[in-house]
Amino acid sequence: MLGFATRWFGLRQNLGTRYNPLYFLAALGNGGMAVAFFIWLNFLIPHPKTPIITFDGIAAFMSGSSALAQSLTIVAMAMIIFFAVRHIRLLLWNLREYSHYKQTSAYLSLRETNAAIGLMSLPLTLGMTVNVIFVLGAVFVPGLWSIVEYLFPISLTALFGVGALAMYTFLNIFGRALATGHFDCTRNNNLSQLLAVMTFTMVAVGLAAPAAMSTVRATIAVSILGALFFLGAAALMGMVLLVLGFRGMLEHGLSVEAGSSLWTLIPILTLAGIAMVRITHGLHSGFEAHTEPASMFMLTGGIVSLQLLIGLIGYAVLRQVGYFRTYLWGKGRSSGSFALICPAVALFVFGMFFVHLGLVQTGLIAKFSLGYFLAIAPFAAVQLLGIVAMTHLESKLLRPAHPATAHQEDHAHEEATASADIATA
Repeated sequence: MLGFATRWFGLRQNLGTRYNPLYFLAALGNGGMAVAFFIWLNFLIPHPKTPIITFDGIAAFMSGSSALAQSLTIVAMAMIIFFAVRHIRLLLWNLREYSHYKQTSAYLSLRETNAAIGLMSLPLTLGMTVNVIFVLGAVFVPGLWSIVEYLFPISLTALFGVGALAMYTFLNIFGRALATGHFDCTRNNNLSQLLAVMTFTMVAVGLAAPAAMSTVRATIAVSILGALFFLGAAALMGMVLLVLGFRGMLEHGLSVEAGSSLWTLIPILTLAGIAMVRITHGLHSGFEAHTEPASMFMLTGGIVSLQLLIGLIGYAVLRQVGYFRTYLWGKGRSSGSFALICPAVALFVFGMFFVHLGLVQTGLIAKFSLGYFLAIAPFAAVQLLGIVAMTHLESKLLRPAHPATAHQEDHAHEEATASADIATA
């Protein structure tokens, strides 16, 4: 029984040189799922007195709703706790393994290659942690909104700290590449370098949150300026790294192990889109710069359209190179496979923004109508696929191997990770 529990609930320990910073993406995916279930509550439960759903709003809704609505609300809240706990657990596991990994020669070698961009996974995941903590407080702490204006400076400080870590890490990597010219364009035949852009947009969307929720003009101004700084960094580096990545792929073909990076633009667009929505709300409430509903229709509709196009292109390429049957469902082992979870979460989350801000708010469909649920259904299906994929990848890459096959699996893991992770980033 102990062996069974360890196999299904334990995590591999002391990976040493077999560890890779891209394992932080496992924690990132779980944190994203916690936020995704919060999105369900935020858009489906009325909260006219607060910008987002809170514990008090949920309690008021539960007191007058049907048994079915109450059950679904409890399920969503349980899923928030479930994935938030998994996020924190995997974050702590990663921090422990990463601290050991930094003492190895493999870490020093990593820093001298294109794969150094994987180090951006740490600030990226920490940015998600701040969001998860905020979600937990909003949903499970009674009366929190009464002191929220005192909490905004704390969250802004935390996110500026994460942003400073992200900028320091990136400048070390990019500065080395510019100063020495050691960036290997032949191995840059993927879009893994966009991990830096995703990190900057994660910080930006977190910094933009007070702009959409605060009533203090100074808080709104700091929030917007901070978000604009990191959005600007993301836009500038995104243009450079996107061109370099496509140039490498067109010249050398896709690096199959890093194939999941083709969908990195999907979460980047979600984070940037939500940041722009929040900034727009902040300009409305703090500076009386009013926006018409049609503008939200154009913004959300345009971003979802781009995401669908990127999704289709990526799927066509990944299917052609056999990525799914090798690295998702097959025996191929690569920590970069966890990057598949981010697009699933991101497409669902921004799909909900599109349905509610782009379709419901403009009167194109009525909330809770048949058309409303039909519009949500595809995005919900993508979220479900993300959960299935995440569960399978965690079982394959993070769970302790059965004693009978442990040596064989660890040897395969070491070989695959050594070759895949250099190409992955």
